[in-house]
Amino acid sequence: MRTSSFFSFAGFVLLIAGTYCPLLRPFGLVSWNVYDLNKPYGMVILLVAVVGILGTVLNRNGLVKLTAWLSLALVALLLLAAIMKVNTSFSFLPFKSVAGFLTKQIKFKWGWYLLFAGAVVALGGSFANKQIGNTK
Repeated sequence: MRTSSFFSFAGFVLLIAGTYCPLLRPFGLVSWNVYDLNKPYGMVILLVAVVGILGTVLNRNGLVKLTAWLSLALVALLLLAAIMKVNTSFSFLPFKSVAGFLTKQIKFKWGWYLLFAGAVVALGGSFANKQIGNTK
């Protein structure tokens, strides 16, 4: 089996695990994961990761590359949407200082690192072409 398949598999597993990790912590009260931010979008990321794992197991390198690129794009789009949502959450308040203070109370957590690491490792594994063991 190819080494790149192991990297791609590990990347997609990290991506699935990252969807359950904390991404935002508003006001220090609760932690939100992907499914708390946007459940349908989280299901799409989960589906892309599962299809990527199936492509890795079935040795379909084209499918693995497509799902790895798609997962990276989806995670980047989710981060962009979260940043925009956090920065505009309190724009209805007439006082800019109060809105700025409340915006600073929403913290980004370590789950973003895991999501991006999973997508990048899956993408890196899909481009590696080394073979281990018996080559035919």
